Amino acid sequence: MTVKEISTDVLVIGGGINGAGIARDLAGRGMSVVLCEQGDLGSATSSASSKIIHGGLRYLEHKDFKLVRQSLMEREVLLRSAPHLISPMDFVLPHNKSQRPYWLIRLGVFLYDYLAPRDFLPGSEGLNFKTHEFGAPLKDEYKRGILYSDCWADDARLVLANALDASEKGAQIFTRMKCKAVRKKRGAQVWRITCEDQISKREVFIDAKCVINAAGPWVSQIIEGIDKKLTEYKTRLIKGSHIIVPKIFEGSQAYTLQNDDGRVVFAIPYEGEFTLIGTTDVNYRGDPADVSASKDEISYLCKAVNEYFKVQINPADVVSTYSGVRSLFDDGKDNASSVTRNYKLEIKDYQGLPILSVFGGKLTSYRKLSEQAANMICERMGNASEPWTEFAVLPGGDINTADFYMYYKTFQREFAWLPKEIAYRYCKTYGSRARFFLRGAKRLEDLGQHLGGGIYEAEIAYLVMKEWAMTMEDILTRRSKWGLHITDETKANIEKVLRKYKNHFSTHTADSQFNNASK
Repeated sequence: MTVKEISTDVLVIGGGINGAGIARDLAGRGMSVVLCEQGDLGSATSSASSKIIHGGLRYLEHKDFKLVRQSLMEREVLLRSAPHLISPMDFVLPHNKSQRPYWLIRLGVFLYDYLAPRDFLPGSEGLNFKTHEFGAPLKDEYKRGILYSDCWADDARLVLANALDASEKGAQIFTRMKCKAVRKKRGAQVWRITCEDQISKREVFIDAKCVINAAGPWVSQIIEGIDKKLTEYKTRLIKGSHIIVPKIFEGSQAYTLQNDDGRVVFAIPYEGEFTLIGTTDVNYRGDPADVSASKDEISYLCKAVNEYFKVQINPADVVSTYSGVRSLFDDGKDNASSVTRNYKLEIKDYQGLPILSVFGGKLTSYRKLSEQAANMICERMGNASEPWTEFAVLPGGDINTADFYMYYKTFQREFAWLPKEIAYRYCKTYGSRARFFLRGAKRLEDLGQHLGGGIYEAEIAYLVMKEWAMTMEDILTRRSKWGLHITDETKANIEKVLRKYKNHFSTHTADSQFNNASK
C-alpha cells in the first residue's frame, strides 16, 4: 500500500471559523496551506452560535471596552465582505424595572453607538411601547425600551465562504481528516503530522514547516499530545444551547432580554416560521463532539422568554435544539457567563519548530484574529506580505453592500424564470455564486430533478462538488436549514441524489483528495 504524504508551509488544524479564516488569510499571502478538519467544516462550535455579528453590549458591564470596540469595528468590515450572509438587524432591549435602571442602560447603549465609527448601521433610540409596534408582543408591564443595531449572520455558511476563498487561493482543504499525532519529523526540521482519513481509515502523513492549532474545544488536547509544558494558558469549555420554537412575534426585529441572573438571552426571528432563543452558559467537561441541550437549559430559556412575552412557551413547544462547546481563554472568573470572549494567540517553538495556538474568540472577531495570526506566522517564517482581508469580499459577496435587495431585484430580472422565493433564497445563500449552478439554465427543468420544496438536483450537485458536502446533515443543517422545513419525501429524494453524486464525484472523499493533492 502506497504511503500518502504531502508537504506544506503551514498546516491548520481545525475547520471552524478561525481555522478557515486563518487558512484564507495565509493562502492570500502566497503561502502553501493545508487545512485538516476531523468532521465537516464548521460542524462543531462555529455552527452553534447565536448567529449574531455584534459588539457584545453586555461585555460593557465587564469593562471589556477593547473587545467591544474591536467587535463593533468588525461588524461593518464583515458586512461589506459578505452582504448575502450578514445583514443589519434591529434589536429591541425592553427595560425591566427589576434589573438595571433605565438611565444606566441608555448610557451603555449610547457608549455602544460611539465606541467605533458606523457607516451602515444606525444609532440607537428610545422606544415607547405604548405607541411603537415593537412593544406589541411584550407584556403590558414593559413600558419602554431601547432600539439598537447589530448584524445577523449565517455562521456555518460564513465558515464555508472562508474555506472556499482559501481553496481558490491555493489552500488544500481536507474534511473528515483527523489529526492523530503532531511531532517533529525524525532527521528533518519539519513537523510530521499523522492523520487518519475518517472515510477510508487510512493513515496520511503531512510535513509542515509550521502548525496552527485552531482546534477550538480540542485545542488543549492537541497541545497535550505534543508537550503539556508547551503553553502557559488554560482553556475553559462552556456549553451554549439554543432552542427553536414556532414564532412568538411578528416582524424582523430581535429582542435582547435581561435575565434575573445577569445573563442576556436573545429572541431572534428565524427561517421565517420560527423564533431562535439562546444562549445558555454552562461549564462543560464532557466530549465536545457529544453535546446537546439539557432539560434544565431548555426550561431556563423558556422561562427567560416567558418573563417578557405575551405568548408563553414550554418545552413541549420546542421544535429543535442545538448546542456547541466554546473553548474560551480561562481568565479565572467563577461565573461562566463572565469569562472573557477575547482571544489569545500564542506562538511557541518546540524543538525549533513553530506552533501557533488559538485560545478563545468569537464569531465577530474571527477575521481580525485570523489577520493577527497570519501576521505572526509571516513574521516567524520571513514572509513580508501585507494584510489584505479588511477590504476584500468573500465568495458570493461581490454585490452591492449598501442595498442587498437591489442586488436581489437585479438577479430576479436576470433569472426571471425562477420563482421569486427560490431566487431570493439563492441570493441569500450563495450571493453571486448562485450563477455557478444556474449557468446555461433557461428554465426550471434545466436544473435537473425537482426534489421538493423548491430544491433542484443542480443545487445538490453544487454543494457536493464545490462545498465539500458529504452527508444529509451537512446539507440540511449547515449548508442550509432545510431540515426545519421540508417533508420526509423531499429528504429521501435529496438522499438519493446525494448518494448518486457522492459516488460520481469521488474526489470529495478525503482519501481521494490526498491522492489528487499529491499528484
